Amino acid sequence: MSAADLPRRAALAAAPLLALRDAAAQPAGASGVALLVIDVQVGFVPGGNLAVPEGDAVVPLINDLARRYAIIVFTQDWHPPDHLSFASQHPGRRPFETVQLSYGPQVLWPDHCVIGTRDAEFAPGLDTTRAQAVLRKGFRREVDSYSAFLEADRRTPTGLASYLSERGVGEVHLCGLATDFCVAWSALDARAAGLSTAVIADACRGIDLDGSVARAWREMEAAGVRRMVSAQAGSARPG
Repeated sequence: MSAADLPRRAALAAAPLLALRDAAAQPAGASGVALLVIDVQVGFVPGGNLAVPEGDAVVPLINDLARRYAIIVFTQDWHPPDHLSFASQHPGRRPFETVQLSYGPQVLWPDHCVIGTRDAEFAPGLDTTRAQAVLRKGFRREVDSYSAFLEADRRTPTGLASYLSERGVGEVHLCGLATDFCVAWSALDARAAGLSTAVIADACRGIDLDGSVARAWREMEAAGVRRMVSAQAGSARPG
């Protein structure tokens, strides 16, 4: 996969999408709105091992957003030290190159968000006290997991769709890091699961490999993901 393909979804098989949709089948009248806070961790803010430009700027916005939602889920990248998405596991390869793994193309990253390290902790100043669930992803050595819903093999669910269904959630609003990877993949999978989906643009920041942020927005909008700003976000609906 080249940078121009990120985060390309056209090649996804129908079966995993149908399984994801069925797992999140909404009970009649499901109307809850959940805030999904994606990967706001030390590793993705300035000073981290895979820093997103201005990644720390989302922290105060997300702290404010969290006060407006009754249902809140935080996610964390949570990698073993020998994770196969790390360039260090592929002799002669460098970060941001692409290799073929068992499930398809994989961008190689600097070692980041390793389990038990400071890099994997939530970003300084991020208020997680209102989180009702914390989803850790990417903990299997052999497969990456950008999405909060499906791992990169596009077969293995994380369990988030079922959790949201049990909570009566029919709509999700996403924020966090990075726009063009974990936020975008999560938003696209939320739509595939039948959820009304919006991304809170000013509460996200992107890596932007060769225009990948603009491509991610085009793909999200084509899939029916709405773009909103933090001033428009929030829900008083009970959880």
